[in-house]
Parts: sequence; C-alpha cells; structure tokens
Amino acid sequence: MALPSDTALTDTALTGAAPLSRPASKAPGGDDLPRIVPRKHVGRRLTAAAVLLVFAMVVNSVVRNRAFQWDVVGRYFTTTAVLDGLLLTLWLTGVVMALGFLLGIPLAVMRLSANPVLRTLSWGYVWVFRSTPLLVQLLLWFNIGALYPTLGLGVPFGPQFLTVKTVNLLGPALTAVIGLTLHEAAYAAEVVRGGILSVDAGQTEAAQALGIGRRRTLRRIVVPQAMRSIVPTAGNMLIGTLKGTSIVSVLAVHDLLYSVQLVYNQTYQVIPLLMVATLWYIAVTSVLSAGQFYVERHYARGAARALPPTPSQKFRVKLSAGRAWLFAVTRPRRGR
Repeated sequence: MALPSDTALTDTALTGAAPLSRPASKAPGGDDLPRIVPRKHVGRRLTAAAVLLVFAMVVNSVVRNRAFQWDVVGRYFTTTAVLDGLLLTLWLTGVVMALGFLLGIPLAVMRLSANPVLRTLSWGYVWVFRSTPLLVQLLLWFNIGALYPTLGLGVPFGPQFLTVKTVNLLGPALTAVIGLTLHEAAYAAEVVRGGILSVDAGQTEAAQALGIGRRRTLRRIVVPQAMRSIVPTAGNMLIGTLKGTSIVSVLAVHDLLYSVQLVYNQTYQVIPLLMVATLWYIAVTSVLSAGQFYVERHYARGAARALPPTPSQKFRVKLSAGRAWLFAVTRPRRGR
C-alpha cells in the first residue's frame, strides 16, 4: 500500500479531513489546472421564461384592449384642466411635506426630551393623529364651523380683540392643507425620532466630553448621521403624500383626480380619463424615486466603502460586459 505524501499528511493533520484527490483528466490545453464548468441553473431560466411570458401576455392585453381607448388618453393627457389639476397636486404635496416636517421635527425633539410634560404632549399628538383615518380628519376640518363658528384673538380666558367666522376663513384648499399637514406631522415626528435613535449614543457622549452643547451636538453630529435613516422613509412619505392628495377630491379641491372626474362626468369616458390620472401619477412618482436615489447616495458617503452605482454606471458596466462576451465568442472564429 502506498503511503500518502507529506503534503497530504500535513493537510490531514491541519484540517482533520482526508486529502482531496487530484482530477484524473487535464484541461484540453494541456494545463494541470482542472476545467471549470459553470453550473446550469435550469430552474432559474424556466422561471424567468414563465415570468416573461406572463408579462408579455399582460402587456398585450393592455395594449390591444380597445376599452382603454388610448386615443382618448392621448387627447386628454395634456389638456389645460388636467395640467392645472396636476400643478395643484404638486403644490399641495410640496406644501404639506414642508409644513409636516417643520411641525414634526419639534414634535420629535419633544418626544426625546427629558421633560415629562413635553414628552407626554408629543406622544398624545402622534397617538391621536395616527389613530384617526385621514378621510375622517379632512371631513372633521371641513365641518369645523359646526364646532367653532367663530375664531377669536385676545387675552386667554378674557376679552377678544379680533373675531372671524370660520366659514369665511377655511375654504376647501386651506382645509386640505391643514388636515394633510397635521396628519403628516405625526408620521414625520416618528421618522425623525427613529433616525435620531439610530445614531450610536457614543457620538453624543463624545460630544459632551468635548464640551459641545446639546443643540450643536444635535445639529452638527446627530442629524447628519440620522439622515441616512430619515431619507429613505421620508422619500416613501413624499410618494405616499403625492398619491394621498387624491383624497382631497371629496372636498371638491381641484387636484388631478378631481379634474379628471369633472371631465369624465361630462364625456362618460371613465376608463381613459382614469388612465390619464394613473399615467401622470406614475410619471411623477418615477421622478421622485430617482431623486430619492441620488439623495440617499449623497448621505451614504462615509457609511459604505463604495457608493451604490448610478444607472449610467450600471449601463456602462453591462455594456463593457457585453463587449467582452462578444469578443470572447467571436475570437475563436477569427482564428479558424
């Protein structure tokens, strides 16, 4: 019986396993290295083919279905009424997000405060507005005149110097802004609070050891690091607010959906007009998603070894890989 070589004994002693046997056949080129055969993922390819087939069937049914009336969609897609509703939707989304975070940031700071009164009030605000459906809040604010017919400004529990009727003060658009802002502020407070809590407590302790004040620590150390956790959720809130503004159509606010509804109430072309609104929502959401990607990439600096590649960088990498594959395929033919 032949004894194993010294190398095999060393491998067995170090790993505790039997030495690996060398391949009996050599590579076609005459090298001693074994031939590497890529694994064939049959199941993966069959699944991809089935998914592509279903996707092609869905696209075919949408494109060739005459009930969608794509000619009507193209005719109303850029009309003045639709574009005016789209502008109001974008304006409402921007105002609500800005005011929501302006109110949500102090609420988050109050929630993290050591003062029990501020902490309890912030928790109660978030609890109430997150527990109530948005539609109920909007209808309540729209009918606020039944509860408070007049609003006054004066001495607390004393005489009032200025009074105004609620019916003349709160119109449909202002009611929508107030209702959406108060609703978004509750979620913005939780987003900011979660981002601040995601920062390691050692950062704050190190700042206190250096004699840095609490406000400066929060502004210069904690918040920049918390943005990595805040931005993705805030981006999702922005997209959700854009789509959620469609609910103000119940208040007769002329947003995108309400403008489309006014048109199909006259023409009775419900499906194509709803497709107009759907395509505009998809287009704006796609732009916001692209912007969210670049903002997240900006705040990812210093947190990862390499930044996530941009779509143009991914395209260049795939293009280079395609060129290399094409060169590898055509090279043997040139040698023949």
